[in-house]
Amino acid sequence: MESQKPQSENNPAITSCRKKISEDATFLQDLRDHIDEFIHASMDEHKICFKKTIQKMLGMSKVVAERTAEAKEVESSLSLQTTVSQ
Repeated sequence: MESQKPQSENNPAITSCRKKISEDATFLQDLRDHIDEFIHASMDEHKICFKKTIQKMLGMSKVVAERTAEAKEVESSLSLQTTVSQ
């Protein structure tokens, strides 16, 4: 476990803490495996996963903010014409 820590911390693309056991598992099998994995994880594993999740969320919010800023730079504004009737 310790040898995997530096790789995940240095990896810019943060992956999920979840280890999918089988790609062709049914939903219930996958859920059961996920619950077992959660229950049997150590406190250090929970802390690492929590940190990764927060980093991933912050990273996603930064990407959205950057995209929004880029979109605002590209936007063009049209002048409005108003007419007043008497």
